[in-house]
Amino acid sequence: MTKLFYLLVLSISVLLRDVTTTVIFHNKGTLSGWDAVNQDHNGVVKEVTNVVYKSTTAIKCTQTYDSSFKGRYHSEVVKANVYRRGDTAFYGFMFRLSRSWEFVDQKFNIAQFIADFGDSVCDDYVPTTMVWIKGTKLNARTNAGPVCPKTARTTTTFSNLAEVSAGVWHKVEMHANWQSDNTGYFKLWFDGVKVFERFHFATTLQDGRYYQFRVGLYANGWHDDGTIIGSQTVRSVWHDEIGAGTTFADADPDQWWTVEKYIL
Repeated sequence: MTKLFYLLVLSISVLLRDVTTTVIFHNKGTLSGWDAVNQDHNGVVKEVTNVVYKSTTAIKCTQTYDSSFKGRYHSEVVKANVYRRGDTAFYGFMFRLSRSWEFVDQKFNIAQFIADFGDSVCDDYVPTTMVWIKGTKLNARTNAGPVCPKTARTTTTFSNLAEVSAGVWHKVEMHANWQSDNTGYFKLWFDGVKVFERFHFATTLQDGRYYQFRVGLYANGWHDDGTIIGSQTVRSVWHDEIGAGTTFADADPDQWWTVEKYIL
C-alpha cells in the first residue's frame, strides 16, 4: 500500500510538472541521444557499466597527453540547441574524477556551453560558460560582449567555488538567465549547496544563435599552457545523469532520475 501510494504521488507530480515545466533533455550516462561525440587526437569517449552513479551506465571520457601534438584535447559528448540569448534554464550533471587523479595547477574542463561562429570574421567555436577543475578547486566563467572583435569580450571568472575530491561522485547544477545586457544572472550548486550567485550582468555573447552543451573532459590546460604540469599523461572523468530544463528538478540528477525510474 505504501509503495502504491508513493507511485501515485510521483505520477501526479510528473503530470503537474509537465504542465508547468519543459525538460530540454535527460541522459542516464549513455552515448545515445547526443548530437555528436567529440574525440580529439587520442581522446576516447565510451559508455561503461563498471563505474556509475544511479543508472546502469555512465560516460567515461579520457585524454592522453602527446608532446608532439599542438591541437586541442576534447573528449566530450555534445547536445545541440540547448540555449540561446533570452532563455532561462537549469543544467545539471554528476561527475567523477579517477581515483588516481593528480591535482595540479592546470585547467581541466568538465562542462561548457559553446557555439560555432565560423561565419564571423574573427573566430570559430566560442565558449560562453565553462566549468573546470584546477588544483582541487571547481571554477566557472561567463563570456559576454560582441563576437568581434575578440578583444572587446568580457570574460568573468568565478574561482575556488568548491573542493573536488578524486574517486567520488560530485553533483553540479547551474541556473542561468542568458542575456547580453545587465539583466542576466548565473548560479551554481555543488553537492547540493549553492556556492555561487550573481545578478545583473551579461552572461552570453551579443548573438542570437543556439549554443551546444558539452560534458566530458577537455584538457584545455595542456593546449593553453603548451605543456603538461605534473606526471599524469592519461586522465579520465566520468559523467552521469546529465539533464536540463526550466526547473531545478529538471536538472537535479537526484530528483529527475528518481521520478523517471518509478514512472517511465
